[in-house]
Amino acid sequence: MISEADWYADSKLLQRQQEWLENYQPGLRVAEQGIVVSIGDGICWIKGLPSAAIDDILIFADGSRAIVFDLNREQIGAVLLYETEALTAGTLVYLARYSLSVPVGDSFLGRVIDPLGEPLDGLSRPSHVVRGNLEQPSPPIIAREFVHKPLYTGIKIIDSMIPLGKGQRQLLIGDESTGRSSLAIDTVINQKDKNVLCVYVLIGQKRTTVVNTIDTLHRHGALDYTVCVVAEASALPGLQYIAPFAGCAIADYWMKQGHDTLIVYDDLATHAKTYRELSLLLRRPPGREAFPGDIFFVHSRLLERSTQLNAAHGGGSMTALPIVETQQGEIAAYIPTNLISITDGQVYLDSNLFVSGFRPAIDISKSVSRIGGKAQHTAIRDQADRMKLDYLQFLELENFSRFGQKLEASMEAKIKRGRLLREILKQDRLMPASSAFQLAWLIAYNNGLFDPLKPSQIDEQMERLQIAVDESVLSLNSDLEQWRRFLADVLTPNEDDAS
Repeated sequence: MISEADWYADSKLLQRQQEWLENYQPGLRVAEQGIVVSIGDGICWIKGLPSAAIDDILIFADGSRAIVFDLNREQIGAVLLYETEALTAGTLVYLARYSLSVPVGDSFLGRVIDPLGEPLDGLSRPSHVVRGNLEQPSPPIIAREFVHKPLYTGIKIIDSMIPLGKGQRQLLIGDESTGRSSLAIDTVINQKDKNVLCVYVLIGQKRTTVVNTIDTLHRHGALDYTVCVVAEASALPGLQYIAPFAGCAIADYWMKQGHDTLIVYDDLATHAKTYRELSLLLRRPPGREAFPGDIFFVHSRLLERSTQLNAAHGGGSMTALPIVETQQGEIAAYIPTNLISITDGQVYLDSNLFVSGFRPAIDISKSVSRIGGKAQHTAIRDQADRMKLDYLQFLELENFSRFGQKLEASMEAKIKRGRLLREILKQDRLMPASSAFQLAWLIAYNNGLFDPLKPSQIDEQMERLQIAVDESVLSLNSDLEQWRRFLADVLTPNEDDAS
């Protein structure tokens, strides 16, 4: 028996067909068709289609899809986006006459999709009425606003010393297994109840990594305001190439609707390698490290779309956290230096710090946020400036003390205080800290309330402080003297602490 929904859909289809027949005008129609010459490794060469242009969509007679990637005098080089088993040499090819786009909208929140918008979570295809083009120009200067709103990551060392602002592009850089993706996941989880819509793009990752990432977001309630765009390692290279642009199109739609958005590209080193693979297969001339000459343009036109729009254009924002992997800490390699020059700062994770147990393993001497300080809350900025100076002095003194020289009492005191600070800055995964707690521990440290403690006692005191701040009514806008009285009551050492 036909359901009401099926009947309604069939009736609408018949109505559209009838309207098309009524408006049909006979006449001469010219159409182009090409033919597949060869196919393999995710690309194909096509003969014919003289009016084809770069980034045009190609439809194959067997149902496959591709995008024009290279134009030669005799043939067209195309990158496959969808491939059937029936695709062989000799298959007819047609121009689709539309640009590559992805469906966008609120119905995609909580979903896992591929770069073409097809569901990967086993659920039905999300309903949508709007599509966003993958290739769009970045917002003009007159549409942009200065970065002025903070975006809290929940990570103490970042929110205090390397702050982020909404609309900023902050690079997460470091060797493999140093916690780059963990920082990004923690940041997404910390956006709960903060009216920030998130897009997490996984490019060329193993399926186990993809599943673990999605499961972590789901367990912490972050998937409710997040879209996961996945092009795993077994996907076609063409899908891996367009994945970050698909995620950007989804976030761009929300930004233009006036929402604050956060997008994570995990990771652009893999994306660059995929682009290099496709370029070499299509016989483009290689450059430095065999990358094509336009690799910088590929990433710059992607990241330049992240910005803070002004009120006249909706006031939305797109904050980008691109991730890039280094080899043996070499940040002067081609792709890392490209991305450093494009972004507004970087968070560098050091493998030696990771092995030594300092996690998150952020090397503050190589990390910088060029514009995030303007968006940082005044109270946190004032306290963090004092703390950061103490920490940098401690790092220099600690290196000097390794030579075995006898130090003055004042230097010994600074080293002792710096070691306490290092314990304070340590933080476990999936344990985001609130902005009020960030201000609380900064004031407590700057006022010497942790000085009587030993490093082994810091964790207990921080837990006590966290509970007290959560139960209090104090906020970032509370008077500094109120904070001091509150912290003095909470962190007054008892007899066990003194012993």
